Amino acid sequence: QVHLVESGGGLVQAGASLRLSCVASRRPLNYYTMGWFRQAPGQEREFVAGISRGASTHYADSVKGRFIISRDNAKNTAYLQMNSLKPEDTAVYSCAASTGIAVPTKTSSYNYWGQGTQVTVSS
Repeated sequence: QVHLVESGGGLVQAGASLRLSCVASRRPLNYYTMGWFRQAPGQEREFVAGISRGASTHYADSVKGRFIISRDNAKNTAYLQMNSLKPEDTAVYSCAASTGIAVPTKTSSYNYWGQGTQVTVSS
């Protein structure tokens, strides 16, 4: 099975940027569609962005225009560039892998998950 490890989270001021990384091991990243999800305390996990094996992308309306998802298959790494961060973006961000060709938005469509990385945005 593929193993996923996220990094790059932290505490930043509103308006700042962060770049999250998700490194895949044991299996090549190019086998999978990759997604980023986030979960705030007491809230359900929600879809943020996804990128297919062919590099098609899909974003939640709340982050479209601010966040950019990308992948570098040679490095077995998926990224989430987060710009113009808002306090409402505060959450644990997790990457996930799916064997689907398109970009699912449901958590149940993803087979493998990383442990998550905390992003906190202060006002």
